[in-house]
Amino acid sequence: MNRKIGVIGGSGIYEIDGLEGAEWTAVDTPWGAPSDAILTGRLEGVEMAFLPRHGRGHVHSPSDVPYRANIDALKRLGVTDVVSVSACGSFREEMAPGDFVIVDQFIDRTFARPKSFFGSGCVAHVSVANPTCPRLGDACEAAAREAGIAVHRGGTYLAMEGPQFSTLAESRMYREHWGADVIGMTNMPEAKLAREAELCYASVAMVTDYDSWHPHHGEVDISDIIAILMGNADKGRAMAARLPALLGGAHAPCPHGCDRALDHAILTAPEKRDPALVAKLDAVAGRVL
Repeated sequence: MNRKIGVIGGSGIYEIDGLEGAEWTAVDTPWGAPSDAILTGRLEGVEMAFLPRHGRGHVHSPSDVPYRANIDALKRLGVTDVVSVSACGSFREEMAPGDFVIVDQFIDRTFARPKSFFGSGCVAHVSVANPTCPRLGDACEAAAREAGIAVHRGGTYLAMEGPQFSTLAESRMYREHWGADVIGMTNMPEAKLAREAELCYASVAMVTDYDSWHPHHGEVDISDIIAILMGNADKGRAMAARLPALLGGAHAPCPHGCDRALDHAILTAPEKRDPALVAKLDAVAGRVL
């Protein structure tokens, strides 16, 4: 099977440089339109697909990003590996603005967005005990280091609803009592949906600020965040450009089972399944349905 790397770009990252045969492609999904057209092409001989999470021009707020359509569109295009790149705040002194964190755990505090492709008429439960793919995380770490980026391997991402930033009390609670390392607004339900779609998923969090807990940095200032964001965007593109050479063009079965997440997940008996919902799941769950 050929590998196709999908990159979901967060705030400040709206394209990937150097793609051969680059073309913006509109993709229709049963879940509505994705955030934007998807930029496809080849890099180092490996197929790639880039989707700006907020749309070009940043038109979607974190709560309004069409997460299901985004993941379905990437799967529909043949993507096998998804690398999420997103801005975040840091709860750790050592995870400084400008650093990258390869996230491996999440705390989901979102509440205003659909979180599953499945539901009444076709019930499924996938495991997200380990919600990211270690093999893909290895490649992201290596690519970041090759690009000269200060990168931290492992971290817990607190996903908040937004669009407002945390209160001081929330920031202190997430840091001191919940053990979160970074905070953002977009990796959930994205990571859960990628697992349901049997895609390998890695999250690269680009630190822009110290949230509001830090005694010497005060409350989050959007002007400061934007300044860091622009530098991080350049780093994010540099990291993404190194992934094809590290991952290669051939896609073997995932040693961690990401591509077989639905093997025993669907509980609804075949004769009880809703045909309309099953039809919507053609790309996401077609392998098992």
